[in-house]
Amino acid sequence: MQPQVPIISIVGKSNSGKTTLMVKLVHELKFRGYRVATIKHSHHSFEMDKEGKDSWLHMKAGADAVVVSSQLMTGIIRVTSEELPLSEIINTYLPDMDIILAEGYKTKTIPKIEVSRSEISNDLICKNDQNLIAVVSDKIPEIKVPFFSINDNVSPIIDFILFRLKEQNSTRESH
Repeated sequence: MQPQVPIISIVGKSNSGKTTLMVKLVHELKFRGYRVATIKHSHHSFEMDKEGKDSWLHMKAGADAVVVSSQLMTGIIRVTSEELPLSEIINTYLPDMDIILAEGYKTKTIPKIEVSRSEISNDLICKNDQNLIAVVSDKIPEIKVPFFSINDNVSPIIDFILFRLKEQNSTRESH
């Protein structure tokens, strides 16, 4: 099942600036009044909670799922036998969002913006991916996708993303 909430993945090599760009995009989207969720893809095990906190102790004791709930937040940590499909994560936990920005998921069939720095590498990891919609870099890529300078304000990137989403929605509604 395809997710109903639009998603764009920010991809790139390690230390290319993916997280920095994500933070700026989230800030600008929130400033413009959008409900934004982020999903960070990890290739290894991770811990969300701090050592010694109750939820950490519950997981260490063997709980299969831990929910932390307060008046302002809910957090879920759940042991899974395999990685959950992206569409299941979105449709289960994030259906009320306006947009989702993912960090990673470079092999998934979703729109991607690649972040690249010439000091890290001159080669794009998604240059042959038909889902690559733009490049944010300190060097203009040798492929024909929209380019945004990594040193510029993120407003033009947000305008580009929102325009694409509007186009996708009008194409979906006409079918």
